[in-house]
Formats: sequence, C-alpha cells, structure tokens
Amino acid sequence: MTTPLSLPALVLTVSTLALSALTVHAAPFTPGATTAAPPPKLVVVLVVDGLPNEQVQRYRDQFGKGKQGGLGRLLAEGASFSNAHQAHGVTVTAVGHSAVLSGAYPYVHGIIGNNWIDPVTKKSVYCTEDTRYTYIGEHTEPSDGTAPTRLRVDTLGDQLRYASGNRSKVITVSGKDRGAILLAGKTGTAYMYMDKTGNFASSTFYMAAHPAWVTQYQAGKPQDRYYGKAWSALLPEAAYAGDAHDDLTPAKPGGHNRLPYTYYSESGQIDAAYYNSLKTGPYLDQLTLDFARAAVEGENLGRNDSAVPDLLGVSLSAHDYVNHAYGPESKLSHDHLQRVDRMLGEFFNYLDQRLGMDNVLVVLTADHGFANTAEFSNQQRSEAQRINGDQLMQDLGKHLSDKFGGARLLAAWSLPNIHLDYAAVDKAGLRHADVEDAAARFLLQQPGISDAMTRTQFESGAVAGTRIATLMRRAWNREASGDLMVITRPYWYFASTASGTTHGSPYAYDTNVPLMLMGKRWIKPGYYGQYAEVVDIAPTLANILHVRPPAGSEGRVLVETLK
Repeated sequence: MTTPLSLPALVLTVSTLALSALTVHAAPFTPGATTAAPPPKLVVVLVVDGLPNEQVQRYRDQFGKGKQGGLGRLLAEGASFSNAHQAHGVTVTAVGHSAVLSGAYPYVHGIIGNNWIDPVTKKSVYCTEDTRYTYIGEHTEPSDGTAPTRLRVDTLGDQLRYASGNRSKVITVSGKDRGAILLAGKTGTAYMYMDKTGNFASSTFYMAAHPAWVTQYQAGKPQDRYYGKAWSALLPEAAYAGDAHDDLTPAKPGGHNRLPYTYYSESGQIDAAYYNSLKTGPYLDQLTLDFARAAVEGENLGRNDSAVPDLLGVSLSAHDYVNHAYGPESKLSHDHLQRVDRMLGEFFNYLDQRLGMDNVLVVLTADHGFANTAEFSNQQRSEAQRINGDQLMQDLGKHLSDKFGGARLLAAWSLPNIHLDYAAVDKAGLRHADVEDAAARFLLQQPGISDAMTRTQFESGAVAGTRIATLMRRAWNREASGDLMVITRPYWYFASTASGTTHGSPYAYDTNVPLMLMGKRWIKPGYYGQYAEVVDIAPTLANILHVRPPAGSEGRVLVETLK
C-alpha cells in the first residue's frame, strides 16, 4: 500500500511531474525557425466551442469555396493539423479556453472545470465568478462570470500588452462569459452575451462604463431582428443523407429536433426566453461576429497608431449548445457547422476589406470535441450509456459509511472530481490512502467506469505510464482538484437527462480538435499530420509577435508551419 509522502518528497514529486508533463511534448530545436516578416497588425484567435476535428474532416468538401467559406479558406490557404489535441483529461469549455492563449495545462493554470468544489468550503464555485464585480448595465447573479480571478497564469495577450507598454489592444467576445474572459487573460477586455437581454456587455473588472461604440451598438438592438425568423437547412436535402435521423435523440422540453425551426417566445413578445433560445442555433454566432466587427471598428483594431499588433479573440458558442442537444452526428449540427463556415467567410472578407488579410494572422481551434449520443453509439455497435452521477455518488457515500463504521466520509463532488472529508477520516482514525483506495475499488466495480485515480497516487507519481494517465495528471491541480478523479468508459458519460450528449473525457473524440493557422506572410499552407496540441498556439504566436511566451506555457513552436 502506498504511503503519503513527506513535504520535501512531495515538492520533489510535483516538480518531477511538471518536468515530465513538459518533456512528453518536447520537440527538437530547428535552426532558422523564426519569421523574417514584420508582425501582423491584427491577430484573430477563433475558438469554435465544441467542435470535434472529426466534423471538419467529414464535412470539408461541403464548405464554401474560395472566399465564400471560412473553414474552407483556412483549409485551402492555411496550415491545418489533423492530429491536434486539447491534451488534458477534463475536456470542458473553461479548461479548453484557458489552454488556448496561456499555453498551460490545468495543473498550472488552475482552471480545472467549468465548476468545481472549493476544497475548503466544499461549495461549488464557477470558473470566472467574482462577486466583487458586476456586468455593466445588466443584472448580475453572484455566480455569474465577471473576472479572470481564478486563472493563475498570464496569457499571450498579457505578454503582448506588456511588450508594447500596454499600447496593444486585446479584445475578446463570446456567447459565454468564460469563453471571453479566459481568452482575455488578466489585462485584455472581455465582452459576453447576456441571455436575458441579448446584449453583449463587459464587467466592472475591466471598466466602470462601456465605451461609446458599445452603447451605440446596443442601442441598435440587433438581437431583435431574428424574432420570428426560421433556421432552415442551408444545403440540398441530399447533402445530409449520412446524418443521424432527427428522431434518434428526442427534443428537450421546449426545444426542437428538426429543421426548419422558428425563433419566438411563448409570450408572443421579444423577451428573455427568446434571447436565451438564440443560443442553440446559428444566430448567436452571427451576433457574436457582428459584435466583433463593431469592436474592430470601435477600437480601431489593426490600425493602432502606435504601430503595434492588436489581438481579437472570438469564441463562437452555439455549436456546443447544438451538439449537446442533438449530438455531432445530427443534421442540425451538420447544418450549423456549414453556417459557421459561411459566417467566418464573410468575417474574413470584412477583415480583408478593412485591413487587408496580408496584415492579419488567423488561428482557429476548439475548446473540446464531443461524444456521440448514446443512442447513436449503440446504433454503431459501440456500447454506450448515460450514467447518473448523483446516484453513483450517493451509492459511494453509503458504501464508505458502511465499510468504515458509519462515518460520513464523502464530502462533495463535481464529477469527475470527488472530495472526501479528511477531517472525518482523521477523526475515525483511518488512513487517507485506505479510504481513497476503498472508494476507487468501489467505483471500478460500477457499470461504465474505466478508472479511478486517487490523491495519494497523483502525489506519489503513481499516475503514469499511459497517454490517458498523462492527460489526467495534467488535469489534476493539487490545490483545487478532488481526492479522486473518475473516468468513464469510452462513449459512456455522466448525464442527468435522458437525451443529448456531452464531453469531458480524455478520449480522442473529446481531445482531437481543429488547429488551423492562416497568414500569408508567416504561415506555410499545408495539411499537417504531425502531433500538435492547443497549448502550442501561445508559444507559436509569441514567436511570430517577438514577445515572451506566457509564464505557464509548455507548448512548442509549430516550426513546421512557419515561413
């Protein structure tokens, strides 16, 4: 039985793990891997929330040609990696967005989930909540995302502003607060969609009041133009022949599972229910890109009088909502991605007219992939089920109590993290490792559970030897994570409803995401099969921009793509 380590040994072990995580992704130095061209005037970092690379490959022949498509243009004119990954074990929105411009893994950057359990209070916390700040001109709940307080590292945007004496502008926009805030870093400015009003707003962490261009944009109420408008199929019906049948996953209450779908409210008026409904479908992404255009003009991005680069981060959130509801195999997801392609094509054309694409560097990736719905996986003869996580935890708590004399030893959970009550363990005269092991053994006997890793194993270095172990080790933060982390079997997932699907595992369908770079002066176009990670984006951009990489960055410069 493994025994807990002394503090000096623990420090040495954690340091060794950090070095191991770094060397797993090491790459040989390549002479001459620097860029001779001047830095771009504007760097555009695009994150399509919940986009598996598999969907890009499957539908690539249907993307718009030439300047009609965005994904199609990136594939044709940029560098595209087929084997790029969000290389950590808890593949969710907040963790993935944190990786993009920090170049860091969760064990360093501290964002271990969208929500997690505070180890001290044992209460749930949200990744970007900070009650000291509020949305500007909008109602704010205590758990709303308003600040990057819990992000423990800086980002590329922070380094860019530092190197330019704060003359570079870093602006981010997203349909989700965490999508904007975690891209913006510590010194950028984030704007997020307000699902009760349809506005894009910032928070008092960034400023006391919005600049005039935001106020003017909000006054136009562009979010209202979609009331009564239908989302219809973009392509001929034959183009969707390979998609799952609409009825494979039933619609959620108040939702829809087929096209066309009309956006309206049961009240018959434009209200919060209507604004919230826009999140599942193409119009949220169109609004996000429209606001990004307004930011380019309002902040004069790419035309900085100081002749320093600016950075625009845009996270398109709707694909995640669509995939959650219907699965990446659905017609709705298929059509939505085609619409994202066309919207991005229009956005690139706008940037070309305003700045000239020769002056713009574009990066596109995703925060995570997606599992297919359990119904579809079973149809494909890949065994899959939804696991009721709360019931599983209640069963675990009872098992530990029965085994160890009635003590209540399970404190809280936010799966895949599970927290034990170590004070109760100590009071009962038990060893931490013994209770952890008992919990792990119980979990491994439950249907759909592949593995369970314990705090003692993480701290002793016993979590090692496989790729999945490496990903889970990177995902585990000693100060914030649980005392156990549980992994489902492939295609199984935790869910509280009987429809839809999710993500969050260390398996390829959740980790393999698109990674594309386009910039005529800096990037060599091509289809790259080399292994790459999303954490490579930050050091690669730092190389091109001639700035210091973020402090926690562990990625490599993608030298094979550089001119």
